[in-house]
Amino acid sequence: MRAWHHLYPALPGLHGREQLRAGIGALIGISLCALVVNLGASLGVSPLYLVAPLGATAVLVFCVPNSPLAQPWSAIVGNVTSALAALAVIQIVPAPWSAGVAVGAAITVMMFVRALHPPGGAVALLTALDAAPALNTGPLFAVMPVGLTTAVLVLAAIVYNRATGRVYPFRQPDTETADEPEQRLGMSSEQLGQLLERFNQSTNVGVADLGRLLAAAEAEATRHRFDGTTCGDVMTTGLITVRPETPLPEAARLFRSHAIKSLPVVNPDMRLRGLMLQGDLLEAVELKGRLAALWHLSPRRSVSKVMRPAVRAVSHDLPVGALLNRLATQGSEVIPVTKDGRLVGILTRSDIIGLLLYGAEDRPAAQAPA
Repeated sequence: MRAWHHLYPALPGLHGREQLRAGIGALIGISLCALVVNLGASLGVSPLYLVAPLGATAVLVFCVPNSPLAQPWSAIVGNVTSALAALAVIQIVPAPWSAGVAVGAAITVMMFVRALHPPGGAVALLTALDAAPALNTGPLFAVMPVGLTTAVLVLAAIVYNRATGRVYPFRQPDTETADEPEQRLGMSSEQLGQLLERFNQSTNVGVADLGRLLAAAEAEATRHRFDGTTCGDVMTTGLITVRPETPLPEAARLFRSHAIKSLPVVNPDMRLRGLMLQGDLLEAVELKGRLAALWHLSPRRSVSKVMRPAVRAVSHDLPVGALLNRLATQGSEVIPVTKDGRLVGILTRSDIIGLLLYGAEDRPAAQAPA
């Protein structure tokens, strides 16, 4: 039974909705290819016809659109280069040996141009087994019908997948937003790529998708680690705040008398306008000449002149674990916490450290190895 277990289906069970989505997509894609072929026939374009490997390409681009093997470059270039490689082989190698040589050559060429696409092997085999159409058409065979019909299928997949909530083509590392690499366990795109190569998975998972999976796993792990603790559970309340029009000398007095390091800037209804750190005040007066420093601290200058925008505020019900990476790697010292758009507290590194150390005295100390 243990031996038979390895022959069981490797794919997890899919929801009926996903099966229907993929099936309808393939139906639409192949139908569009057939429509293009029929239009070509009506216009007298004789070399244009459907090739069987398009069915395999449809499986990839509609069922597993996030696979590197299904991306537009892999599909179009892979099928075209396979056809060219097979066309060259059948003119040199006699049957029946041409079939194996054609498939081997197609795989080698596809890997060389970084366009590995399994249906490309089928294109090469079909060309070797039925060489007459390819020989009659010549090198144009790789462009039409193979290249053109593959391109039509890929365009249909791009429109259909995005319309049904799937990411296709997948995002390349250089097109990611600036926040994404920082959310993935502190790993850069280059490090993620090296991880895929280490486990020989570069052809199965893209860097962007691996990053998203790791980010989701990290978020789930931190939620479990802190038992659902939210920012509102550990935030500092009873805040000392200032208004945008508060004079800088008054802000300096508050910093000095209350031994605080930040001042949230709010409207009368406690809607957050910005944040002022001690460093912002020091930077405002760190100028050459005493007169210049006095001018910057004059009652005419207000907090609004030096405060920083509060664009990184978080909701009170956000799991606190989601902020660990931000506090550790992004240099954030103070994070405002809001509820219904109004400031209700702040989170500092000290709050998070206190949470991490909570109950530490009850945990057994780690023993050094002998």
